[in-house]
Amino acid sequence: MNLELLESFGQNYPEEADGTLDCISMALTCTFNRWGTLLAVGCNDGRIVIWDFLTRGIAKIISAHIHPVCSLCWSRDGHKLVSASTDNIVSQWDVLTGDCDQRFRFPSPILKLQCHPRDMDKVLVCPMKSAPVLLTLSDSKHVVLPVDDDSDLNVVAAFDRRGEYIYTGNAKGKILVLSTDTQELVASFRVTTGTSNTTAIKSIEFARKGSCFLINTADRIIRVYDGREILTCGRDGEPEPMQKLQDLVNRTPWKRCCFSGDGEYIVAGSARQHALYIWEKSIGNLVKILHGTRGELLLDVAWHPVRPIIASISSGVVSIWAQNQVENWSAFAPDFKELDENVEYEERESEFDIEDEDKSEPEQTGADAAEDEEVDVTTVDPIVAFCSSDEEMEDCKALLYLPIAPEVEDPEENPFGPPPDASVQAATPEDPLAGSDKKQRQLSSEGGPTKKKARTTVIELQGVPSDEVHPLLGVKGDGKSKKKTAGRPKGSKGKDKDFPFRPKPYKGERPSFPVGAEALGSSAPGGGLGGGGGMKCRAEGGLATGTLVSQPYKQHDVGGMD
Repeated sequence: MNLELLESFGQNYPEEADGTLDCISMALTCTFNRWGTLLAVGCNDGRIVIWDFLTRGIAKIISAHIHPVCSLCWSRDGHKLVSASTDNIVSQWDVLTGDCDQRFRFPSPILKLQCHPRDMDKVLVCPMKSAPVLLTLSDSKHVVLPVDDDSDLNVVAAFDRRGEYIYTGNAKGKILVLSTDTQELVASFRVTTGTSNTTAIKSIEFARKGSCFLINTADRIIRVYDGREILTCGRDGEPEPMQKLQDLVNRTPWKRCCFSGDGEYIVAGSARQHALYIWEKSIGNLVKILHGTRGELLLDVAWHPVRPIIASISSGVVSIWAQNQVENWSAFAPDFKELDENVEYEERESEFDIEDEDKSEPEQTGADAAEDEEVDVTTVDPIVAFCSSDEEMEDCKALLYLPIAPEVEDPEENPFGPPPDASVQAATPEDPLAGSDKKQRQLSSEGGPTKKKARTTVIELQGVPSDEVHPLLGVKGDGKSKKKTAGRPKGSKGKDKDFPFRPKPYKGERPSFPVGAEALGSSAPGGGLGGGGGMKCRAEGGLATGTLVSQPYKQHDVGGMD
């Protein structure tokens, strides 16, 4: 597809809803790859769903975590995907195979992670109540970044556009600019309100093009700065923001902000409702407000890197916002006429002749003479939208699309290795589960050979509390959207461990479950029967022996699970 033909000469921002992407389970976060061809969505059942954004179909599903996925980031070449879950684990995934390369376990929940824009070996992690951490994937080492105030550890961080510097911001409004290689302080300034009071930094986002970045603060104002001015001012500088964007009427707090692909527009998602506000960066005027379903809360927003398309998440569904495409037939043929009814066409004398005998041959001048010139059809020019300003060629090893293999539910033969019953026969009587475990490991890679177990590195951070709860899980009394009990669908991997209505292996003393009228009329504690997203259940009949739920209850009386 020729991206140059997609450029619209009018406004370059979305205007209306353009459908939804349903990941079956609850979507929590999303991110585009560098070219916008693939969209990765993290779900509350721990899966990562990768969508082919051109066909709007699911290209791959990675059973990544057991707990909800809270942050995602693509590597520069698109071959790797780094994810974080609410159980404090950061994992790196091979997108083509779906295998986990390595894991890192942190003492506190992960608020955000970001891959280095150029060096695929570095990942920036922002743990809760801790200074940001710079991970090196090749040797599993980490560096804790310096902070302005050791008593204030509510710090957010982000790489700049090319990864040369790391910008950090704390709850007192102090921004530090650190060198990525040496972690030395290069520049700093404080974000203040009109009365010289400080305000907490909620997030820092950089544009894909240009040197601008935005800071979302707790005073409900989005400030846009020029990165070159920040570096010029140096330490304890006082740079003035290029723009201050806010909703003066409703005083809306912002959940998520980001730039458009060309850096000319800024979109901010409201923290109160599913509403997207779009401003023009150069002027600072509000150009569009996109309203989603009333009553829904926004979770994440991502702008397509190349096209005027926005993906937003609310109530577990990814909504797509795009421009209204109007078909202009006169662009194909200037003399095109739209007819109300069929008209009999009168053929001209020589219209369908191979050679027009009556036509006189004019002299070849201008455009006609140019037709005889040799046209180069072998040289492929790089797509400007896919190249950075300091690059001339595209990345030849980039992963733009995923091959889709057909899914076979019950294969007759196992093409990889011995037949299924061979591993069962190899199990000894003393260890009857060994054969089934081996079989599961063989089939874990979609019927492929046995996977290599990923290495897990424990990251130890001094003075970081280990009993913190992630904000996605820490909202008490919220029965609306955060968790949806419809776990993995039938036929997906790992469904037994995440299905909420199956008994789980329990270590230690098992609490006694009440059997009787009280058990049937009440829900089990802590997300068992009737837990999760506030699902109301009703049981019919008594409990079968050895099961927690009766058979007709399982089949018919679970709301939302067919």
